[in-house]
Amino acid sequence: MPTLITPVELASALDAGTMRVLDVQYSLGGDGPALYASAHLPGAPHLDLDAVLAGPPGSSGRHPLPDPDVLQAGLRAAGVRQGESLAVYDQQTSLASARAWWVLRWAGLADVRVLDGGLAAWQAAGLDVTTAVPSPEPGDATVNAGSVPVLDAAGAARVAQDGILLDSRAGERFRGETEPIDAVAGHIPGACNAPMADQLGSDGRFLPAGELRDYFTGCGVDEGSEIGTSCGSGVTAAHTALALHLAGFEATPYIGSWSHWITDPQRPIETGSGSQSHGQSGPAER
Repeated sequence: MPTLITPVELASALDAGTMRVLDVQYSLGGDGPALYASAHLPGAPHLDLDAVLAGPPGSSGRHPLPDPDVLQAGLRAAGVRQGESLAVYDQQTSLASARAWWVLRWAGLADVRVLDGGLAAWQAAGLDVTTAVPSPEPGDATVNAGSVPVLDAAGAARVAQDGILLDSRAGERFRGETEPIDAVAGHIPGACNAPMADQLGSDGRFLPAGELRDYFTGCGVDEGSEIGTSCGSGVTAAHTALALHLAGFEATPYIGSWSHWITDPQRPIETGSGSQSHGQSGPAER
């Protein structure tokens, strides 16, 4: 089953009533609700990344795993029913929708598609948007937390040494040259830099699967390696896990990521290029 869906395919599925769409527009400023209010797909309720797709920031990082009960309540309020097909979208780059894709699979919802290119691609296809807020009937989705694996700090350290841990942050943050968000700069020792921006075209859509596969094999990924992903707080890590999935590789994200790693001063920190480094900079990421 393909993971990405085009605007025309999504419009057809919505017209046929065979899929439910969820808006997960998001920015670092936390103004997802404002983005949603300005324009969204007809019939799409908003699912807030900070409030529903992540737990409160704290000792587990800036975007830890959501509380299963909170996630279930949010999904039911959005009308999500058990076993139905879902599509998620954000503004353009799939940053937030990849996090939604991963969290919903972690919750046991298996059929989740990502609108490639997001709202921008939908509008470029000439499809309608709205500001009307839908009132869906309450859903009955049940969250089965842990349906896909996740790395903790010890697991991330192990994968960085024995497999390959791809850090999705921009190169300057990975190398420790700057750190605009977290209190400490650097990366997990042994990690390799694979910035999210390198995995997208100029239109915000994912590169073709073959190009993604070439990119990741250039990062040292192969079929026999255990693969993990990391970033600042577990959002971009989910995006790279999705890009790897599209390329034919399966990866496990470290959802706590750098914001959790640095909560323990005993954990080692590395700066510089590491064993491999790809790209120099990219869009804001967490």
